Amino acid sequence: MATLATHPDYSLYANAFGFLRQPLDFNPQASDADVIITGVPFDMATTGRSGSRMGPGAIRQISTNLAWEGKRWPWSFSLTDKISMADCGDLVFDCGDAGQMCERLEQHATSLIEQGKTLLTFGGDHFVTLPLLRAHAKKHGEMALIHFDAHTDTYDMGSQYDHGTMFYHAPNEGLIDPKHSVQIGIRTDYDNTLDFNVIDAGTANDWSVEQIVENIKQTVGDRPIYLTFDIDCLDPAFAPGTGTPVCGGLTSDKALKIIRGLQGINLIGMDVVEVAPAYDHADMTALAAATIATDLLHLWASQR
Repeated sequence: MATLATHPDYSLYANAFGFLRQPLDFNPQASDADVIITGVPFDMATTGRSGSRMGPGAIRQISTNLAWEGKRWPWSFSLTDKISMADCGDLVFDCGDAGQMCERLEQHATSLIEQGKTLLTFGGDHFVTLPLLRAHAKKHGEMALIHFDAHTDTYDMGSQYDHGTMFYHAPNEGLIDPKHSVQIGIRTDYDNTLDFNVIDAGTANDWSVEQIVENIKQTVGDRPIYLTFDIDCLDPAFAPGTGTPVCGGLTSDKALKIIRGLQGINLIGMDVVEVAPAYDHADMTALAAATIATDLLHLWASQR
């Protein structure tokens, strides 16, 4: 008890403001942090159950369960010894104005990327990835995409703002190269692949982690890579709190092992999306998302 009193940051529930208890910095452009964490509480593009606008807060809150570890298993280093991070809170936009959200998120991301910072972003629904890709492409040009999801999101139907259309628009805008991109965990109709390399859920569950990692690395090569993780890539047994859950997905263990196996890729940006806490149980979806995000930070830090 004396240790807890002396080091209150070890609490598993108190004062969970920034992700992994990192300082809140509402002026990230002036921050000297390597990585800026941003929440985007937006779910107006959702076609299923809404509620992912509450995802960033849930991920931050449960991240206290991960922040007390001095060194995150099984990584060989302490994250804060390698990199500095700041959480700039949530993007602010007028409620109901999807266009304004896109403009402000792209501007926010562009300004930080121009300063050499790396972004970790929490959705919100998956549509938030499109303005993020637009911002990253301004610096990196056409990128490779590593995309964990139950859905390809390459559908060309829907409204202007639809969380199933981002990876139809992104190749057409020259943001990503499908032939050098990989989608993992897909288990809904994917006739319209647009030349993406698809490791569907059945294959991913049958293949070893080593086979999956080798396939991903061969596909993306040394290109700049944006990694996006829709939490519904995981089976609903591991992530029930999402808008469009689909049975037959990956286990959290396998997803984490794949991420850890990607050391050596040229990772330049990342997001975790579609956590909808109203449908969660015992915070298990938020915890999965926070753990995935923490491992993504370690993956990026391992490049340093």
